[in-house]
Amino acid sequence: MDKTTDLSRLSRVRVLAAGDIMLDRYEYGSVERISPEAPVPVFRPLRRKDMLGGVGNVAANLVAMGCRVDLVSCVGRDSAGKAVAKMAASAGIDASLACQSDACTIVKTRLVAGNNHLLRIDDETPGEMDGETARKAAEACLAVLDKVDVVLLSDYAKGMLSKKFCKTVIDASRKRGLKVVVDPKGADYSKYKGAFLVKPNLKELSLATGRTFDSAKAGFLDDVASTARELARKIGANGLLVTLSEHGMLYAPASSRGKPLHLPTKAKEVFDVSGAGDTALAAIGAATGAGLGMHEAMQIANAASCVVVSKLGTATANLEEIAAVLAEKPADPADRKIVPAESIAKIAEKYRRQGKTVGFTNGCFDCCHLGHLSSLQEAKSLCDVLVVGVNSDEWIKRHKGPGRPIQDEKTRTSLLAALECVDHVVVFGDETALPLVKLVRPDIIAKEGYAIENWPEGRFVRKAGGKAVVLKRVAGYSTTAIADKMKAEK
Repeated sequence: MDKTTDLSRLSRVRVLAAGDIMLDRYEYGSVERISPEAPVPVFRPLRRKDMLGGVGNVAANLVAMGCRVDLVSCVGRDSAGKAVAKMAASAGIDASLACQSDACTIVKTRLVAGNNHLLRIDDETPGEMDGETARKAAEACLAVLDKVDVVLLSDYAKGMLSKKFCKTVIDASRKRGLKVVVDPKGADYSKYKGAFLVKPNLKELSLATGRTFDSAKAGFLDDVASTARELARKIGANGLLVTLSEHGMLYAPASSRGKPLHLPTKAKEVFDVSGAGDTALAAIGAATGAGLGMHEAMQIANAASCVVVSKLGTATANLEEIAAVLAEKPADPADRKIVPAESIAKIAEKYRRQGKTVGFTNGCFDCCHLGHLSSLQEAKSLCDVLVVGVNSDEWIKRHKGPGRPIQDEKTRTSLLAALECVDHVVVFGDETALPLVKLVRPDIIAKEGYAIENWPEGRFVRKAGGKAVVLKRVAGYSTTAIADKMKAEK
């Protein structure tokens, strides 16, 4: 990416985002056994988190990038619709949500154990909006066109973006010189006629054109480019941007004078792809509204998608995170797992500002065993971010004797940091973990085997309005027992 590009330009953009909205609900829990009634896992829910989905997630990503957002969509007259409206307002989104009495707000519920999705439940009644609701939604879009810099249409084929609605918004936008960027759905792209850019994934391109693509074959990218160029010309778009999953993304301009652009993806550990397309649409839209070129917009979208797929749940990417990926270096200590105690307070506060639940546990972790792993996984299931306090070598020597620790703190912290369920590791040398807990100020503290009257850290968290959870101990595992066994076998 051009080093002179100022990402802060994105934060000066005002965007109209219209399309299908939904409530993304995540039920986080644990699975410890198989049902005796059928060969299925028994899921024990521990906490719930609701997020904006569909075009709501596009809007949330735009806000994270600093954009001002006008959101237009349709919900039902139900509790989920009220929850969507409340979340949009809390996020600073200017939302116009038309209500349709005979429709329900779409709710997608995902059951997640650890970092694994077990099941998704879709509660929806898809169908086009009635005439009055569609009229109100279209009027809400037209009312802000003179104030915005770019228009995004997010189509999930749930009934919001009918052919008539798209034509009304696209035609009115073109008259004002506004660019319209579309995330499409279905086989009929004629309803997006006149859009500046249409952004299908490879499967959607195949559905819209009836052609299949084999990424293992020579000429794969050429085939995608020629097919995308042909479709762009057919619908009167300036070009198509095709997202190719692990193969990156490819832009094919409609004009034969323009050359296709291919951008490989950045390698990243993938935890969850939920909403990655929404993030890419938001980034492309913000960059387009800021007047950046297609190559720069693609790089920003690629980096933003890289950020969100490494997070669990419907996630967003802010400019600082995007800049860090583009620069290929950590943005701040929050992007590192092993952090000094003096940094953890700011890191924890940053997570809380993002609406995330911060959890804490602590221990020596001197010979990590199944009991430790079980406790850490259970603690992680209770929160979004798990901070683990680790006793220093000097503390262990004082309290456990000259033969301990068996492994030094560098080894112990490195092993913990390698676990998916651990987000940050902090070494402390105080007599208790209370000073560290006061820095973190966790929403949840979790530890094995402590009654609250003997647990000052737990009492502190409770008094501050958080939760103190006693974790289950896995019988038969302890570092002392392992050390004794090793000595006996010598």
